[in-house]
Amino acid sequence: MAAVVGGGLGAFALTPASAGAAVRTAPVATTVVTKAAAASCATGKYQKQVETYLKKIGGYGTITVDGKQSAADCAAIIKFQKRFGIQPAQGLAGPTTVDVAKRLAASSVSRCKANKKGLTFCVDLTNQTTWVMKDGKVYLKPTVTRTGMDRYETPAGTFKINKRTRKEWSDPYHVWLPYWQRFIGGRGFHQTTTYIHDKWRGSHGCVNLLQQDAAKYYSIGKIGSTVKVFGRRPGT
Repeated sequence: MAAVVGGGLGAFALTPASAGAAVRTAPVATTVVTKAAAASCATGKYQKQVETYLKKIGGYGTITVDGKQSAADCAAIIKFQKRFGIQPAQGLAGPTTVDVAKRLAASSVSRCKANKKGLTFCVDLTNQTTWVMKDGKVYLKPTVTRTGMDRYETPAGTFKINKRTRKEWSDPYHVWLPYWQRFIGGRGFHQTTTYIHDKWRGSHGCVNLLQQDAAKYYSIGKIGSTVKVFGRRPGT
């Protein structure tokens, strides 16, 4: 029998116990990047901030923190955008890119208080990021996530993965949830069913992941693996 778990795109009249994936809350204004500006890899409004955050995060190439776009800066930003599913991935330092970079740079792995032995899946509600520790050390670096919206908050605490299916059917929202790993009630890790960077969306308590992250989490997770959730999502 299909489990009553979250997922889907639209809002439903459910209690917070019916956890789930992305739903619509209230739309907000978005910034439109012109094709001409993006194609030329122009200097974006948040160029210097993005340079600063990417230099701190590391791993995306040579970055010069001067607020001026260069070929190297552009290549690094594009690499970063592609890694985290930011659209369009054309090197312009726009609001989504700076938001993601800031959140990743602000994620402190020590806040997770991971187990000294074995795997610990960490979820930072405040920064909307997640990572994995192994034997007390970083195993998978912080990546982006989207957790529960207001009234459907992903609960903070220490949990254990108690169910895993490569593709779980959500009865409330009539969608498949790829790479499902449940850790409390109807809440768990799974691949996002919508664009993860739409900040006006929220989940019904699930921890939404990009496809590559959901697949990797599933490949290393086991029944009984520890999940530590801490902080508080802004707006909840």
